[in-house]
Amino acid sequence: MKQTISFTMEQNSSFSKNIKKDFFSGLIVFLVALPLCLGIAQASHAPLFAGIVSGVIGGIVVGALSGSRLSVSGPAAGLTAIVLAAITKFNAFDIFLCSVIIAGAVQLVLGFVRAGKIANFMPSSVIEGMLAGIGLTIIIKQIPDAIGYVKHSAKELDEMVDADDGFLMNTITNSLKHIEVTAVIIAAVGLIVLILWQTKAFKKLAMIPAGLIVVLLGIGINQLLKMNGSGMVLDNTHLVSLPIAASFSEFIGQFTLPNFAGFKDPHVWETGVVIAIVASIETLLCIEATDKLDPHKGYTSTDRELKAQGIGNMLSGFLGGLPMTSVIVRSSANINAGARSKISTIVHGALLLICVASIPVLLNMIPKAALAAILIFTGYKLCKPSVFIHMWKGGWTQFMPFVMTAAAVVSLDLLKGVGLGLLISIFYILRQNARIPYYFQRSSFSNGELIKITLAQEVSFLNKASIKDTLKNIPNGSKVIIDASQTQYIDFDVLDLITDFSNTAAADRNIDVSLVDFKNIYNIPKTASEREIVSDFVNANEVPKRSSGNYKKLLKQLRNEE
Repeated sequence: MKQTISFTMEQNSSFSKNIKKDFFSGLIVFLVALPLCLGIAQASHAPLFAGIVSGVIGGIVVGALSGSRLSVSGPAAGLTAIVLAAITKFNAFDIFLCSVIIAGAVQLVLGFVRAGKIANFMPSSVIEGMLAGIGLTIIIKQIPDAIGYVKHSAKELDEMVDADDGFLMNTITNSLKHIEVTAVIIAAVGLIVLILWQTKAFKKLAMIPAGLIVVLLGIGINQLLKMNGSGMVLDNTHLVSLPIAASFSEFIGQFTLPNFAGFKDPHVWETGVVIAIVASIETLLCIEATDKLDPHKGYTSTDRELKAQGIGNMLSGFLGGLPMTSVIVRSSANINAGARSKISTIVHGALLLICVASIPVLLNMIPKAALAAILIFTGYKLCKPSVFIHMWKGGWTQFMPFVMTAAAVVSLDLLKGVGLGLLISIFYILRQNARIPYYFQRSSFSNGELIKITLAQEVSFLNKASIKDTLKNIPNGSKVIIDASQTQYIDFDVLDLITDFSNTAAADRNIDVSLVDFKNIYNIPKTASEREIVSDFVNANEVPKRSSGNYKKLLKQLRNEE
């Protein structure tokens, strides 16, 4: 009984400790997500409130249904181009909402057919490269807000919304020509606070989230300047901008219901499928990345995540929201803020709903420069120099996919960057496979050569040239054993080559061949056994000259002997 009471008290204490961290983490993610939800909606030419609706559902609904403890979902810039093109094509946001519902339904089906397993085949070097690339892009894209540059044109807004759609360098150079001193001060103070909070000297204050201090300091500095009538005060263009409803009915009126006539349009279905595919890929990538960042290295069911995202997108479409994905920017901010469970994600969604409905005026006092400082620090933690050093030590096969993925994510976008990284990883896998077609053991006796070739686990068409070169250079009159006992797959071209050598070329050159442990499905012709080949060299009085290694060593030996 005492043990049960003690265990219950420990559970309550742990929950109480975690709920504090999760609440503050949710608060920080809310502050980061708020301007992103609005910015993505604006870049998509959708109602600003649609971004908030997506963020609320991503936090509360997807957060509750997801198997991930730390992932945060919401509208993502990776879908902006698709959403913008669709809304423009349909010329009606309520028609587009039907595509969002369809996308959610497709994702739900993908979850039930276990399509989420595809994420397990993603190389860690590509995931690390994606994270580093997103980190660099976050830093670059937050520079305009950090120095007070106001993005005036729709084109600039499209370019600078979030961190997973690449960037254009001219936006950075343009922003450096328009600097607001107060914004720079707020961002600099914010970064200093965030850095100091990581030191031992401020360890006692760790229970207070640094991000919250940064936001409060940002508001305080700007309000102090405003009270003193200073000309350095930041105007509304440099602050968070939320739609303000005068009444509850006006707030409810901001929701847009779908026009179900859109389901009759085949283009609506086509758009829905495209959104489902892109959103699912981004979600799976971000879930893998979030699990990698998780201090406790949790494992998220990707199939369950697709189901949660599907339900979330269907609900978002019904309530007038944008399509959503799991978003690494908000997820990494959640982890860095010290989140312990999915409660932080749900808190962030609830705060979006409560604050947008009740205190939009107060939220509109937050300087964008303060939020930029939080995001810049989050970006730095994703692309620290130590990450590059660690990948460099892993060799070219790890470093090249990593650095090329990071560079492509920064210069292009997330999906293209990951695609390029995968291609480079596949190239190195094929290259590595081609480099080791077999291992050999060679024994040189006075009356001839015995060469045993043990084929590698995978022998593809890329190995054909090296095996052909080896068989061509084997000395006449030798005895050769080709062993496939360790091999799971042999390409048809290679099998054809070995068969021709055994049936024709070997006989012409007086070479005895034994083909050992080839699978029956390969229909390899019967040859002498390994014992019969070896028996000709059994001589207790002779110690042969032996050598072994990979194919390069054998080829070098054979060519030198010609």
